[in-house]
Amino acid sequence: MGALQGRVVLITHVRHFAGPAAARAMAEAGATVVCHDDSFADVSEREAFVAETGLAVTDRLAPDEIVADVTEAHGRIDVLVNNDAFPAIRARVEDAKIDDMRDGLEAMVVAPFALAGAVAPQMKARRAGKILFVTSATPLRGLPGYSMYVTARGAANALAVTLAKELARDNIQVNAVAPNYVESPDYFPAELLDDPKTRDKILANIPLGRLGKPEELAALIAFLASGKADFITGQVIPFAGGWA
Repeated sequence: MGALQGRVVLITHVRHFAGPAAARAMAEAGATVVCHDDSFADVSEREAFVAETGLAVTDRLAPDEIVADVTEAHGRIDVLVNNDAFPAIRARVEDAKIDDMRDGLEAMVVAPFALAGAVAPQMKARRAGKILFVTSATPLRGLPGYSMYVTARGAANALAVTLAKELARDNIQVNAVAPNYVESPDYFPAELLDDPKTRDKILANIPLGRLGKPEELAALIAFLASGKADFITGQVIPFAGGWA
């Protein structure tokens, strides 16, 4: 019997960042995984994804609609994984566009905040639940030239720590997994890594000397979602090969 047997997991932006590997890992651990993604071009693309993965999908837009959709189909949401992928725009502070900053905050802070707020009441009613944020390790060290991205990710880390304190008495655990230097086409496209000089430059930053594997990140997410992590809350856990 898997560590997540019988649990209903909602994971956002499933086709990006940690989404594919995390969805597989939690499904293999016995969870009913419902994927939220609003990036499907049309119904046929969505249906093809469902047929290929065997996972349920909701593409509703409003947080309360997403939660209602999943709850109606599966009775509850035991675990929310806010897996928010967003471009890391490089710009000096004097050149940065304020609209880019607003868009980043909306995607990486406001949207997951709203979804956590929509799912919290039912978790409180059951006195059980887990909320995970997949963020970034970059706020732990800073990254010159990426102030917009790093600031938004830092706010999401702070959100996880604060919600953990707020929801602890309701037996809801909240944590952030903070990756960097993980294999992901969202942040390390193949054409980037295929260039030996660029790849060597990237790897030189990582004490372990390699990129992290999506499956490794997924295993950490699945552990935090399971009953084995019921005494872990309010943590920002770096997953960066020693970089942070």
